[in-house]
Amino acid sequence: MHTIGIDIGASTLRAAIFKWDNSLKEKYSILKRIQFPNDRNKNARENIDTIIDFINVFLQESKSNSDTTIEGIGIGCPGPLDFNTGTVLNPPNLYGWNDFELTAYVEEKTGLKAILNNDANCAGLAEAQIGAGKGFESVFYITVSTGIGGAYIYKGELVSGARSSAAEVYNLIVCEDSYSHKGANAGSLNEVCGGDALARQAEEAFGRPMEPKELYTELYLKEKNPKAVMIMDKWFNNLAKGIANIACIVDPDIFIIGGAIALNSSGFFETITETAKKYLIHPEFFRLEKARLGEDAGLIGAALLVK
Repeated sequence: MHTIGIDIGASTLRAAIFKWDNSLKEKYSILKRIQFPNDRNKNARENIDTIIDFINVFLQESKSNSDTTIEGIGIGCPGPLDFNTGTVLNPPNLYGWNDFELTAYVEEKTGLKAILNNDANCAGLAEAQIGAGKGFESVFYITVSTGIGGAYIYKGELVSGARSSAAEVYNLIVCEDSYSHKGANAGSLNEVCGGDALARQAEEAFGRPMEPKELYTELYLKEKNPKAVMIMDKWFNNLAKGIANIACIVDPDIFIIGGAIALNSSGFFETITETAKKYLIHPEFFRLEKARLGEDAGLIGAALLVK
């Protein structure tokens, strides 16, 4: 079977055509893909139209081939969302997407059925079914990227909650920091541990714009700059508190962490593991793994929504 996955991120948009092996759920191939920056100067329609054009070109090219029938489109997007109506509500890390009826627009433009879910849910679903969480009954996934997201997967199924808000850990309060934007709680994981949060804290400390990579790699790891050390120690501590809070409620078999910042930061997994253990009830049973599907986890998970 064939499905389409769309991964909408704060920094990057991706889409791909997947061919799945019907006998092996984890076996797939990507026939065609597209990736480009999420342009904050464009609105949601202008950004998603590039992906719609990509899909429609493929549909036209494969029109005469009955073996490439597309079963549907899965879309992963930062929350909060309304899964029932397929609407993007007010994600703190997306600009120009508020109250956008995404699935209706995609269905209208492509003629295919579309399913919307949280981007972290999609990445978590992929990791739980065919990635680092395969074989575990209870999996909690956290993405550490431009923002913070989460997903809880139990027995291979996403737990979404009554209002599509289960595992929305971006809004989980971990400290008394006063900064907030676009409705997120002050002191929440997203506001103090996301990539945008690190950039904000670095600019406040050093008086100039700074990317998280420079702060972490150059100033923290290499130079041991006191200001950078203070920022990163607090960052690891707040993220560890978030993990411990989740463990108190869910107590999963395994935590999996993905996202560009986590995956591309040397020493991240060793440091966060040891820091989190300080707050856990049973640190001896704590299991945390690096996401195995890389930055394509959300894209793969979106395609799995259709399956």
